[in-house]
Amino acid sequence: MSSDFMTSLLHWFEPWYPSWPMAVFLLGGAGLYLAGSWRRHTPWWRQMWFWLGWLLIYQGLQTQWDYYAEHQFFLHMLQQMALHDLGPLLVMLAWPGPTWRAGLPARWRSRYLRPIMRTTPMRGLTAFVLNTWIAAILFSGLVVFWLIPAIHVGVMLNTTLYQLMNWTMVFDGLLFWWLVLDPRSTPPAHIRPGGRIFLPILAMIPQMVLGAVLALTSADWYPIYTLCGRAISGIEPLTDQHLGGLILWIPASGLNVIAAMVALRNWMRLSERGRLPEKARHPRPGPSSGAKPSTAA
Repeated sequence: MSSDFMTSLLHWFEPWYPSWPMAVFLLGGAGLYLAGSWRRHTPWWRQMWFWLGWLLIYQGLQTQWDYYAEHQFFLHMLQQMALHDLGPLLVMLAWPGPTWRAGLPARWRSRYLRPIMRTTPMRGLTAFVLNTWIAAILFSGLVVFWLIPAIHVGVMLNTTLYQLMNWTMVFDGLLFWWLVLDPRSTPPAHIRPGGRIFLPILAMIPQMVLGAVLALTSADWYPIYTLCGRAISGIEPLTDQHLGGLILWIPASGLNVIAAMVALRNWMRLSERGRLPEKARHPRPGPSSGAKPSTAA
């Protein structure tokens, strides 16, 4: 019994689509964080959030999960929620940037990282993707884009497109939650503390709408799963689609609400420490503040 369990467990960790770039990304990020946590004091709870999130991203990218995600729609939606929402959210709750930076040798930071970040193309790209509206559009837009039925069929039949979809989910999730969960004041944070509260609420609206449509519609939008054969027999196509829609509608959107609450907590903490921007702490006085209105001559 235990032998069968271990065999199944080891088989689960065999990548369905082995990818050297993904392996380098996952092992490199883990190794850099481990080195940084040795050189820089990192609270245990931050390390816990990071490893939970990073292992979840690994599960979604380089295990047998890919097989089941290609043969069952609701398992595909669970995978995308892990790659785009929950995994990156847990990683950014740990605020790993300083630890990653500490993991790099000082010589590499001064000789390579800083010059690269100061180049005009990199500064332009950074300014674009870190724009509040662009970040919100990308976060919800990518989810909707990859679920357009005509595009989704191509993704399920093309390994390169499938891996591209997973890459975009991971990187967009990490970028978005980094903006939202930034605990610092502005600057150096790219979005004001108040904006970080409303950004995830704004971004979740298209996801909720699409999830509700998928959960309530009576039309099968993704017959490709029936053609390829479903991983779990006995689940009707519409039931599978409804379950996937519910995942996108409720738990995935619920993570945005949790992130907004964390951003609110960060805003309150900055306010208590007097680190909010001057305008946020001292609003401009209005007519009721005692200022005398001007009189016409």
